[in-house]
Amino acid sequence: MKLSKSIFLKTAGVRERLAHGKAIRLTSPRSSLAEFKIQQKRRSPIDILRLQEKSRIQEYLPIRHARMAVNPFAFFRGGAAFMADDLSKVATTPINVQLCGDMHVSNFGFFSTTERQLVFGINDFDETLPGNFDWDLKRLTASAMIAAEHLGQDRVYGESIVRLMVSAYREHMLTYAHMPYIELARAHIDEKALLSKTNNVTALSKLFIEKQIIKARKNTNHGVIAKLTEETPTGRKIIDQPPLLEHIDLTRWGRKVTEVLDEFFTTYVNSLLPDRRHLFMRYRAIDYARKVVGVGSVGTACWVLYMEGLNENDPLFLQTKEAQRSVLAPYFPDTQFRSHGERVVHGQRLIQGAPDLFLGYGKTRELDFYIRQLRDMKGGISIGEGGIGVNEFPDYAKLFGWALANAHARSGDPALLAGYCGRGEQLDDALVQFSTAYCEQNRIDYETFMRAIKSGKISCATENF
Repeated sequence: MKLSKSIFLKTAGVRERLAHGKAIRLTSPRSSLAEFKIQQKRRSPIDILRLQEKSRIQEYLPIRHARMAVNPFAFFRGGAAFMADDLSKVATTPINVQLCGDMHVSNFGFFSTTERQLVFGINDFDETLPGNFDWDLKRLTASAMIAAEHLGQDRVYGESIVRLMVSAYREHMLTYAHMPYIELARAHIDEKALLSKTNNVTALSKLFIEKQIIKARKNTNHGVIAKLTEETPTGRKIIDQPPLLEHIDLTRWGRKVTEVLDEFFTTYVNSLLPDRRHLFMRYRAIDYARKVVGVGSVGTACWVLYMEGLNENDPLFLQTKEAQRSVLAPYFPDTQFRSHGERVVHGQRLIQGAPDLFLGYGKTRELDFYIRQLRDMKGGISIGEGGIGVNEFPDYAKLFGWALANAHARSGDPALLAGYCGRGEQLDDALVQFSTAYCEQNRIDYETFMRAIKSGKISCATENF
């Protein structure tokens, strides 16, 4: 058998790539990443919001606005498009990775691998696209500064959180730079790795992490069936919780939902590997309901699908989520995939390295979708109000930096990244300065948003959704 010579072409070793990363600082100094100056003709966040929402379910938009109006941190979570527009106008670094695209401190959590191993990492990939690595890091650190303010802390505390986050990113990236690629592909922040780190955290953080692990392990198909469904004369059905979860017959284009789902499933099945396709075909669809999810995603078409295996006591809950154009698309190439569902799935597989067993994508004549399990040992992370508090945030900041480093190392060149980031605190200093400035800009934008609601320019639900 004759193999292509390209397979045997040698590339630069770790030392050379570390040096190359360091050399990039000459044209893109780390200090330049601190810069954030608002352009005189900056686009209004209200205009960006309206443009983004043209393709969304209009009746849900007041709910989205109500969720964004809760506080500046919630506003930031819903404003990935605002920040992408801002980042396109400031200094950046031409080191490419698969970006999350909506990186913030509430976009992490626990999830299960196909081998039922609990791991910690990034949760949501709706905006994922290849791009410059610092875009994720800037959005993450800005969110940390805003979240610290949300917890009632001063800028000194926020700065300490950002520094812990960035230093963890740098240190783990250097470790990944020297790791064999196969080992890197298997490198997850699994339960064993996570618990081993708790020896270096506070007692409160250790207890919080252990509780989150226990909660995620209970969050399974069997664990939620009583919460999401009920027995009816015609069989088990999803419980309506309008307007957040409800049965509807027609889509916003006037087509029957059953017709759209049949069309979607035909393409979804073809996106699965043969063994997973075989497994999926052993389940039958029982019920479906439209669901409102998240903050930034509100208004996209999302569905909960309840399925049952041919054997008894075998429930399966899937989430079908509409995939629209990424907020990064105006600034980075996005034409390599046939659909946005395929884009999201590709990004998730590349970043997580341990994707959902049923992760796949599909398409109808109107929409692109992707599917994943709804509740399969999944556990999200929240800030404040029963979630991460002031005492736990410093330890979790290290985990967030570690998880982002893991994602970027998988999709990019960890040696190049480690060489650029360096061992010193120059990158930390720059991102503290940037996140402080962007925290202030987010406050100004939030006030603009709230004035638009008060004046009636933006609709807002009055109930607590």
